[in-house]
Order: sequence, then C-alpha cells, then structure tokens
Amino acid sequence: MAEQGSTVELYIYDLTNGLASLLSPSIIGRQIEGVWHTGVVAYGREFFFGGGGISSCAPGGTQLGPPHRVEALGQTFVPFQVFADYLQGLSATTYSPSSYNLLEHNCNHFSEEIAQFLCSAHIPKHIVAQPEELLAPSTRAAVQALLDNLVPHGPQMIYTNGARHRQDSPDYLTLNTQIEEARAASQELDARRSTLAEKLARKERRRDKKRKKQQRERGDAPPDDDDDDMAEAVEAAGAPEELSRAGPSSDALAAEADERRQDELRKRSRDPPIVFSDIDAVQEYEKLAKALEGAPLSPEDRQSLDELQQYLVQGEGSWVLGDDFLAFVGRLLNEPSLSSEVRVALLRCLAAGALRDDVSLLLHQDRRHHALLNYAAAVDTHPPAEQHALALFLCNLFENISSSEWLLYISEWEHNGQPLSNIRATTKVCVHSCLSADLELRDVGTALMHNIATKEVKTVVFDEVCVELAMALLQLLQWAPGEEHLWRACKALARFVAHSQDVPQLVAMIGPDPSAFR
Repeated sequence: MAEQGSTVELYIYDLTNGLASLLSPSIIGRQIEGVWHTGVVAYGREFFFGGGGISSCAPGGTQLGPPHRVEALGQTFVPFQVFADYLQGLSATTYSPSSYNLLEHNCNHFSEEIAQFLCSAHIPKHIVAQPEELLAPSTRAAVQALLDNLVPHGPQMIYTNGARHRQDSPDYLTLNTQIEEARAASQELDARRSTLAEKLARKERRRDKKRKKQQRERGDAPPDDDDDDMAEAVEAAGAPEELSRAGPSSDALAAEADERRQDELRKRSRDPPIVFSDIDAVQEYEKLAKALEGAPLSPEDRQSLDELQQYLVQGEGSWVLGDDFLAFVGRLLNEPSLSSEVRVALLRCLAAGALRDDVSLLLHQDRRHHALLNYAAAVDTHPPAEQHALALFLCNLFENISSSEWLLYISEWEHNGQPLSNIRATTKVCVHSCLSADLELRDVGTALMHNIATKEVKTVVFDEVCVELAMALLQLLQWAPGEEHLWRACKALARFVAHSQDVPQLVAMIGPDPSAFR
C-alpha cells in the first residue's frame, strides 16, 4: 500500500525583523532585503541548524516568532524513521554543533541539504548565496556590525558557535523550556533517541555484573542482591539502568514499541528479499586484513580497520564505526596503488555488514561524499570480481527496510559533471549485472532486480528508471535464462507493469508473449 506523503515547506525568517532593508545602505553601503534564517517543515515539525546543532520544534515555534514568509517545496514520501536516521547521521558529522559557522556553514546550507533529501527541491538561491556575496574582507566586519546592531541581543540569540555568550533572560528561558518540552513530546524522535546509549549501557552493565560475581566468588566483595535484582529487572524491561532512572517518557516507550510492531508488520507483509546470507563476516575481514598487509596505511586508516574488526568480528554495533570510516572506505575503493583484491575483500565485508539491521546508520553518513555510490555508478569499469562483490553488497542491503530504502533515494548530486542519485546508481549496477555474460554476476543481478521490483515504494520513485529496468528484463528473457533467473525476471516484470504505464507497451512491442511462460 502506498504511504501517505508529507508536505514539505520552507520557513524563511528575517533576523533583523525588517530593519536590514532600512539601515543596510548606511551600514554596508548597499541595500539588502533581510538577513535570512530558514527551517524546513515536514512531518508536522520544523527542523533547523544552529550553534546547538540540529534542532526541531513545532512549526514557527522558535524564538524568532512567525516566519517572514513560507514557500512550498513539495511532497516527501521518505518514511519518517528513515529521515530521523538521516538526521542522526548528519548531527554526528557534517552538521554537528562544532561545525556551525555563521556565514559559511549555517542553517540555510542545512535547509538546502534536507530539502534535496526529502523531495529533490532547492531553497531560493539568493538565500544560500547571501553569505558568499557578503564575504569580501571589506564587508565582513560591516556584516558583523549589521548583525550586532539589528538582531536583538546580538546574533548569538539565534546563531551560536558553542556556548552562548549572553545572559539568558527569564522570558527566553521560559520560551526555551517550552520548545524543549514540545520537542520531547515528538514521539517519533523520542522513540529513537537512546538506541546507541542503550547498547553501551547494557554492555557495561553485563561487564560490571560479571566483575561483581567474580569478586564474590573470590570473597573480595559482599553479595549485593539489591543491585543484582535491579539490574535483572532493568534487563528484563529491555532498558539500561541509566535510562530507567532518567527514563524516556511513557509516551516515548509506547511509541518505540509501536514503531517496532509496525516494522515487524511491514517485514511480514513484504515479499521476502533474495539475499546471500551465507557470507562469513569473520573470513571476509581476515581476507581484507591480509590483502592490506604491507599497504601504506595512515594511523587513521588503521583505526578504521580496527573499527571494522569490532563491527564484523566482535559483533559490536555500528556506533563503533567512527566519522572517518566512510572516508577510509572511499580511499580503499579509489586508491589505484591498491590491488583489486583489497577492493573485493572490502566490498564483501560490506556485504556481510549489510545483513545487520543497524547498517542504515552507517549509510546515512555517506550523504556528503557518496563514496559508495560514486564507485557503484562506475560498475562497468571495474574488474569482474569487484562487480560481483559490489552487486552482492547492494543485494544484501535489501535484508532490512531502512537500508533498502536508502538505495532508492531520488535526491541528486553531481558526479563527473552528470547528475547522479542513489536509485540511478543502483539501477546501473542492477542492469549491468542482469545482462552480464558471467552467470555468477547475473545470478546476483537478477536477485537485485527482484528485490528492487518487489520493494513497496511510491510509483514516483520508479518514474525515471522503470523503463530502463524493464528493457533489461525483456532483453534477458530473449536469452532464455535458466528457470530460477526466469522466475525472478517474470516476477519483476509483472511488478514493473503495475508501476509504470509504459512497461505494458514495451512488452507488447518487444515481446515475448506472456502466454509463453504459463
């Protein structure tokens, strides 16, 4: 069933409340309409970026008051939980509190980024470009003076880089408390707020419990039944001790439980994906480590390799993969001095990790550099072994709903002078693999084609690629493939017929006759 879309709007605020238009000629020598702050409204919340990092509130609920104007950006069909995971990745990387810069990396750059992510829209160019127009050394001090004179209490009222340097008034504290309460009331955000902390706390609690048990066995410490009983009760409740004391609200816990039920229902109702779960994560990591022996690795590279070992071999959560991990992946995939064996081993490690339900948190960190999908878009230039490992990685990402949805995002970026998106890179790997003369690659390619076609997404996602995928299937059917590949192709083609009005016409013109496959 198609999901209900959410309206996406841009809220535009003038930090000077109209004074910039009047006073800018005398202060900076030319007139500007306003000093702009923006937030993006979707899913009934307003999302914005400032010195405190990424924040959200009720639409128009910041200390700026009502917006100067509102512009419609479109509709999004990205599930809210995918968007929440994406924001979590941004908040830890490119849009962390410490990355904020008043003129060069601000709320407007953030609004442009998430508008592209949600509905492939752009915010007005003059808003994003305003800092660049005012960045000349001769005007920088004047711009700062303008903000100091026109923005109530100085620009730190809205924009801070680290701690605030002003005394908070009682009115501001009251309003800020109300904003925080509204944010806490958002069930969707609360439901995910403590996942990583929970894993860490559980692990530490188990270690502490084991340590106490060993001490009691040696007679070094008296038994502490109360603490053990509390730990067991907390463990049974599925929450770490720290959270049980500070505790998420009952509404948040109920929302989290409901979200898990919904995810489970979605998994049960969907067509089972075809994945290759027989891949051994430990063996693949050992192959990668051996292939990198003697390679000139920096200390950062070795740290990332150790993080991968913790993730794949020791079974730690994706939280162990640091902010530089995907940069490390990009270097290995694109460094010409490294052997193809390194890239194959790395991709097979990723294919093993793709089967885990927390891999989506890693994928969303690739939003800025697109290391994985830029490499995927050049699939036809890679050696056969790399092509197979790459297709295996993409295919296994369909094991979980959130990672499969990441593969089908339609927001674009520029690569080698051409527009590229997640779904276009995925489509290219799929078509190339399906039509390969290599039967092993074709096997993975037809599985990937099946997974894409049976994915329950909005028809708009397939508008630009549906015909391309269907043409590949029709060509494959002309080759009289084996029964397993034939079944996957026919099932995928039937789904594409439902997704696009153009596909039935292609079948009628090109053939084969559907009755031949009764």
